[in-house]
Amino acid sequence: MLGELDDLRLSPFTGWTRAHWAALADRVLLAARRYASASHARVSFPGAPGGYGPDVDALEGFARTFLAAGFRVAGENGRDPLNLMEWYAEGLAAGTDPGSPERWVRLDEHDQAKVEAASIALVLHLTRPWLWDRLTPGVQERVVEYLAPAIGAHYPPINWIWFQIVVEQFLASVGGPFAREDIEAGLALTDGFVRKNGWYADGAERAYDHYVGWALHFYPLIWTEMAAGDPDADARRPVYLRRLERYLHDAVHLVGADGSPLIQGRSLTYRFAAAAQFWLGARSEVATPAPGVLRRAASGIARHFAGHGAPDEEGLLTLGWHRPWRPIAQSYSGPGSPYWAAKGFLGLSLPADHPVWTAVEEPLPVESHDYHLVVSSPGWLVSGTRADGIVRVTNHGTDHSHPGSTLTDSPLYARLGYSTATSPVLSGEHAEHPLDQSVVILTGSGETGSGEPSHRTGFETLGIDRLATGTLAGASRWQAHWVDSDRTRPDHGYGRDGRVRRGPWIHLISVVRGPWEVRLVQVPEAGDEQGALRVGGWPLPGTGKARKAAAAVSNDTAHSLVVGGAGLDVSGLVPAEDASPLAARILVPWCATSGPARPRTWYDAAVFLGGREPEKPPIVRWAGSVAVVAWPDGTTDRLEAGLMTRTSGRSGGVL
Repeated sequence: MLGELDDLRLSPFTGWTRAHWAALADRVLLAARRYASASHARVSFPGAPGGYGPDVDALEGFARTFLAAGFRVAGENGRDPLNLMEWYAEGLAAGTDPGSPERWVRLDEHDQAKVEAASIALVLHLTRPWLWDRLTPGVQERVVEYLAPAIGAHYPPINWIWFQIVVEQFLASVGGPFAREDIEAGLALTDGFVRKNGWYADGAERAYDHYVGWALHFYPLIWTEMAAGDPDADARRPVYLRRLERYLHDAVHLVGADGSPLIQGRSLTYRFAAAAQFWLGARSEVATPAPGVLRRAASGIARHFAGHGAPDEEGLLTLGWHRPWRPIAQSYSGPGSPYWAAKGFLGLSLPADHPVWTAVEEPLPVESHDYHLVVSSPGWLVSGTRADGIVRVTNHGTDHSHPGSTLTDSPLYARLGYSTATSPVLSGEHAEHPLDQSVVILTGSGETGSGEPSHRTGFETLGIDRLATGTLAGASRWQAHWVDSDRTRPDHGYGRDGRVRRGPWIHLISVVRGPWEVRLVQVPEAGDEQGALRVGGWPLPGTGKARKAAAAVSNDTAHSLVVGGAGLDVSGLVPAEDASPLAARILVPWCATSGPARPRTWYDAAVFLGGREPEKPPIVRWAGSVAVVAWPDGTTDRLEAGLMTRTSGRSGGVL
């Protein structure tokens, strides 16, 4: 259906126009109506209840689809052929009525209601002439009473603090109760989230993921709109805009040519909510990227999911990435949770004559050239290659934890690599026991390459940089550790704690050029639990082969390869069933030492992800601790490995 609307003159890369987005939003909104209660206050989508129960699920179903409805009507200046405002007005009346059988979970009854209240408040602000102003005084009073428990309440010191700020700002705008000190304290707290080059961390930890765009940039600028005229808001807005503009420079480099966002971080089931950051740039009128690039990124993301079964044949967004796949969700996620994807409809709040809709699409960076980008705040080395449209991230700065901690590795945060073409192993044995995109020490005995793998969470970032040749280099070190964790605790996508066993330190240098990463690894001293050293590569569906120190996986569109240097003399492939949202079965290539890792010895391995099988790998020659890397394109880089891994208290500096 959407393909019939394609306009390749205006949108030469995706074919998508505003009409596509409107049709997608309408399809999602109309499908949701089939699962609404009599007065529309509760939208209970099919599926097993989430970790917070069916009452929270039903509130999420209302509030998150309400976001889509609000953006839809605001961008049409109140034109409402689907009668969305009246439909949701009935739900507001019933949901805020304490005596209604459809009444909502209150903010002082369950914390998740604090999240959903922010969406309700935001839409009431955006659609005020067509909804709030037409509610009866009694309903308006009940809405205020429903939102009022936000005042003085505890909110976790992460992106959630913005939910309190938005709710109280709305209450202030309609003459309701609010606490100025809550807003001021919340703004001061969020100032502590600021990192270099326009990035935010989601709290005090090294937590970098899609929340940077769809929450930590989204709410500050929306709040300044809500609070326009307030001296503090007006003073902060230019600052927030500068940060967003700088961040978007990095963000457009993290979208694949096929429209896939980076498959990294929690809440991936929100899918095309990742487009919100680009629409926010357009709404805020940033100078760069250009409107045609912003729409190309946003439309590419939505088209990617629409082309892979999200929404499904019935117009529903299920728990999954493409099609339904429950393991991608966190334990708190329910059948209404995926509808935070509605944030991706922010572009519809902009009228049809806005430049972001009238500009001709321009290519994404990965469609115009190869690039090597240092993204310092999350500690990422980003490589995009035009030939295959794949974006890869080598991770030396993100683990959703602190330096020195000893948690298990979250597959969503602590893997060494993420890309737009692969997913980390998210389910089964190897989700909690690192295999893909890892460097580990193995314990136990038995088959070569087997044993319990160590974790790296709590690593120290030694530095990331771009070399004179354009090659990227990053270094980190950590104490290998094993954790007997409590797997009965709720899974929020982070690492787990438990009884810890410590092993030797591991030093790692990544050298990245094009589709290749060369890993230089040293175990400086023997530890109490000293086993084989294993290097894991990119997981892919397909057929595989392993021979001596090399292992490869291939399919029609992508290839993954690990080639071990001297000492990494064995290799293999590990199959994993139902472990990835991208395929029912994947293979993970690896190489390893045949015995315990030798202390003070440098090992090297070449790790590849690309669209076609490479003709030859990089070659590493060692002269003591100096590594000379000869790349397939003829470039040579020389690295003093010993100097690069010295500890100097740096975190995210240059090498």
